[in-house]
Amino acid sequence: MAEWTEVADRVFHRRYEPLDISIGVVAGDEGLLVVDTRCNPREAAELRTDLAGLSPLPVRWVVNTHAHYDHAFGNQSFADALIVGHHLIPRHFEEYEGKRLSDWTAAPGSWPQYDWTDVVLTPPSVLVSTVTDLDIGGRIVRFHPLPPGHTDTDLVVEIPDARAWFLGDVIEESGPPMYGSGSFPMDWPGVLDSLAALIRPGDLLVPGHGAAVDRSFLEAQADVLRVVADGIRQSFERGEPIESAAERIVSRSRLPIEIVDAAILRGYTLLSLSGTARP
Repeated sequence: MAEWTEVADRVFHRRYEPLDISIGVVAGDEGLLVVDTRCNPREAAELRTDLAGLSPLPVRWVVNTHAHYDHAFGNQSFADALIVGHHLIPRHFEEYEGKRLSDWTAAPGSWPQYDWTDVVLTPPSVLVSTVTDLDIGGRIVRFHPLPPGHTDTDLVVEIPDARAWFLGDVIEESGPPMYGSGSFPMDWPGVLDSLAALIRPGDLLVPGHGAAVDRSFLEAQADVLRVVADGIRQSFERGEPIESAAERIVSRSRLPIEIVDAAILRGYTLLSLSGTARP
C-alpha cells in the first residue's frame, strides 16, 4: 500500500490507485495545503483519513491542478477548506466534465470503469488568473496559471523554499501524456518550454501521475510533445487522413497509437476552427 513520502521539506507526495494519481501536501504553520482531490467522494474520504494520519494540522487549502475528473471530483469532500483553481475551471466543468458526469449518471453501465455515484461538481472557491502567492504560515506557496496546454485550466503549484513543484498532468511519469478533453496539442510543447525557464536544475517536480522527476524529464517530454505537434500541423496542411498521420507520428514519437489518434483528432479540430488553410 502506498504511503506518504516527504519529497522535500514538509512537502509530501502519495500515489493512489486507480490511475496512479499523485496527491500532494504542503505543511505550513497554519495548516495543510492539499494538491488535488481524486475521482469521487469515497476516494476523497479515504484521502481525508490518510491526511489525518499524516498530520494533526487541519486541511485549510486545496488546489486543483486542472479540471479533469481524477483531480477534482473529490472537491465536495473539502467544503471546509478554501479550494483554489484556475479561473477557467468553471467553464471547463460546464463544457466537458459536467456533460461527462450527466451522461454517466444517465447510463452508468455504459462506463463501468467510473464510480461517480453522488458526485456533486464543485468548482474552486478561489479562482486564479495571474501568478498568486499564498501564505500558509511561515512559508509561501505560489500558483502559476498556465496558457492552454494539457487543458486550458492547468495550474502549477510551486513551493519556493523547498524548490518543489506540483505540475498536474502537464507532464506524466507513469504513463504517456494524455490528450484528454480540452487539450491543445500544438501549444502544449511551448507551455513546457516556458515552464522549464522557471525551474532550476535540482528542483523536484511531481507529475500528475507517477514518481517525482526533475527538469530534464520535463524537457524530454516537451520534445516528444513537439514531435506530435509538428506532425499534426504538417499532416493537416497536407490534408492527410488521421490514419496516415498517426502511423508516421507514432513511429517518431514512440507514443501509443490511441494517444496519438486522440491528439490528431483534437489538433485537426482546433486547426479547422482556427481557419488554418491547407495549401
